[in-house]
Amino acid sequence: MATTVRLITLGCAKNEVDSEEIAGVLQRAGYRLDAHTDAPDVIVINTCGFLESAQREGMQVIREALQLKKQGKTQRVIVAGCMVQRLGESLKQALPEVDAWVGVGQMARFAEIVDSARTARQPITDIQPPHHRWADVPTRLRSRAPWTAYLKVSEGCDHKCTFCTIPSFRGGHVSKPIERVLEEARWLAENGAKEINLIAQDTTQYGYDLYRRFMLPALLRELNAIEGIEWIRIHYAYPSRITDELIETMASLPKVVKYLDVPLQHADPKILRAMRRPGDGERYLKMIEKLRAAMPDIAIRTTFIVGFPGEGEAEFQNLLEFLQAAQLDRVGAFLYSREKGTPSAEMPDQVPFRLKRERFDRLMRAQQPISLARNRQLVGKTLRVLIEGYGEDGRYAIGRSHRDAPDVDGLVYVKPCAAQPGSFVEVQITHADVYDVWGEAPR
Repeated sequence: MATTVRLITLGCAKNEVDSEEIAGVLQRAGYRLDAHTDAPDVIVINTCGFLESAQREGMQVIREALQLKKQGKTQRVIVAGCMVQRLGESLKQALPEVDAWVGVGQMARFAEIVDSARTARQPITDIQPPHHRWADVPTRLRSRAPWTAYLKVSEGCDHKCTFCTIPSFRGGHVSKPIERVLEEARWLAENGAKEINLIAQDTTQYGYDLYRRFMLPALLRELNAIEGIEWIRIHYAYPSRITDELIETMASLPKVVKYLDVPLQHADPKILRAMRRPGDGERYLKMIEKLRAAMPDIAIRTTFIVGFPGEGEAEFQNLLEFLQAAQLDRVGAFLYSREKGTPSAEMPDQVPFRLKRERFDRLMRAQQPISLARNRQLVGKTLRVLIEGYGEDGRYAIGRSHRDAPDVDGLVYVKPCAAQPGSFVEVQITHADVYDVWGEAPR
């Protein structure tokens, strides 16, 4: 009987892709992926190490897996990914019962790693300097609905943001060769993917290391020609790289949805300088104006950090004023996390937690009426909606429009609707709230 593996994924969409590659490599080697068995032979935990809160979650999940090992319900516990790359030595000392510690970028080698861990008498450590090895495309084992997929176009990051730990454990920016990205996109389309979500630490830097020019516009044109793909969505765009060429390309290609996820982090010039981020609120407003002039129906998503060192009331007010001026469709926010090893952790004027929490609440309260107004503008309009399922009572279909990225944005509730999940429906919007909208499909 095949050895069973339970694969647990923590963290972001990029980790989800890594886990799908790990799962595919293991399945090809004869392992059976089974999340539901009470007693898997091997538990693999793909960790996130970005923030202290993610590390706490990772430690809890590892301890739960080790408890199963202690009870004889699993034989081996393997811990992989970002937290291992970042904290390897201290983790090994804290949790000596773990059978293997595996750093980032090792997806293609995972079968041999599990093989070794199953026979080794001592814990294995495989933590190398960040060096990404792209797994073969057909080995990826999809973990979500077939009609939507994340497509990772690069790994690592060259930016030096003072709050961020990612370059220290993911390494510098490395693009996936364009022919490999296209091969993966075609494979995803052949396996039912209609929506492709492009992800990376910075999608707008795609290709520069390989081709000496920013290749995202060229990549979008190639993806637009692939049969079966109907939506192409861009995540994690860097604000200073939203070029006229990129805007023009997005506006002209029918399959590129009019949606852009561009994390701005702040709007006050002093705070952005301290973060080592480009631009300021004024330049960001010009960028938003350009995007909306080229694509009037574009949905713009961003994230902000509140409570960065040195953020006083004046700097925070600048951020709130920017929010009013920008009228963004989607806004997420994080409380600044003081991460060891980052320049900002050593900066003076750290903001107390209570004040960070209060500012977070004020920011999100200020954005709510803006998001509501943006959504209400849709009432009476018709949106193309990707149906993904039905409510518990079956009365409403639930889907997403071009304005809604998976997992992070709102939903469209459709009634009446008998469409199969994975199909597109034209929906007339009848009602809107802060995050979601409701509509009717033609009978």
